Amino acid sequence: MVPMDEDKYPPETDRRRFVKGVVGGSSMAAITTAGAAAVNSSTTDVGKGGGSVTYRAIRNTDGPAPRGLPQIPLETDEDGYLKGVWPEAETRTLEDGTEITVAETEIAGVTYSSRWFQYCGVQTYRNIQPDSDHDNYLRYEPATTYDWQRQAVEGGEKVHPEDFVPYEDWTNHIGDPGYGKPADCNWRSHADSVPAEESLAVQVIRSPLIEEAAKEDEWIAASTVKGCLAFMNKCTHFCCIPGFKDSGDAPKFGAANKSYCGCHQSVYDPFDIVEKTYIALPRPDE
Repeated sequence: MVPMDEDKYPPETDRRRFVKGVVGGSSMAAITTAGAAAVNSSTTDVGKGGGSVTYRAIRNTDGPAPRGLPQIPLETDEDGYLKGVWPEAETRTLEDGTEITVAETEIAGVTYSSRWFQYCGVQTYRNIQPDSDHDNYLRYEPATTYDWQRQAVEGGEKVHPEDFVPYEDWTNHIGDPGYGKPADCNWRSHADSVPAEESLAVQVIRSPLIEEAAKEDEWIAASTVKGCLAFMNKCTHFCCIPGFKDSGDAPKFGAANKSYCGCHQSVYDPFDIVEKTYIALPRPDE
C-alpha cells in the first residue's frame, strides 16, 4: 500500500485509464478454490438482473481492490483459435413476476454467467447483454506494452496458443521467468456495433503453471486451453487496467510475478483462482 502522504497517481505510471460508469506467493504453491465464498458488497443497488453472484476470480492479494478479477472460460474453434465462452440466453421469471434475460451455463460443476462481468459500468455495454450477438473470439489489442506482441501479431488478429511459443521461460526482465507469457487482448469487441469505449479489456497468459494445475483441478482443466488463462482486465477498485509483468514498479509492491494495477497498487495473482461472491450491478434496462 502507498502511504497516505505519497502520490497515488505517479505520472510515470501512465495508468490513469478509467471507464465511465459505476465504480464499483512469488511461486505458485497451488491453484485453489475457497471452501466458503465471502460476500463482497462494495457494489450496491441490488436490482433486477443484479444481486448476489458466485464466480471464479483471479485472487486479489494486496491493495484497495475489494475482490478478484473474473475469469473468462475458454474454448477453441476447429483451427485452435481461442474463444471466450458465452452461454445461450434464456428468459427467467423473478418472484415478483418480472422477466429477465440471463446467459448462464454449467462448466465443471460451476455456474458460469454473464453476470460475472456486471461491475465497473460494464453492465451498460451492449456486448455484455445476455442475448447480444457478438464475436466471441479473443483478439489482440492494437495498443500493448509487450514487445513480443507488437512484433509477432497485429491488432485485431485472433489469439492462438501457438502465438505464445516459446512461453515456458519467457521474460521481459520484470520478475522471474517461468511464470508465462502475457498478451493484451479484447473480447466480444470486434464489430462495428461496439464503440471503442465499450471494448472489453482482457488479459491472456499462457503459462506452464496453468498447464500443471489443469492436471489436478477440474475447473482449471475445463476453463483453460493449453495453459492459456483469460480474465477480464478491469480493476475491481476503480476500473483501471492492470497488467501482468508490464510495469517496472510492480516488484516494489510484491507484484513482480503477478498482475499489478499502477493507479492504486492493487495486486492480483493469476495463479490463484478462487471462488467469490459479490453483488452484481443491475443492467440498465431492468
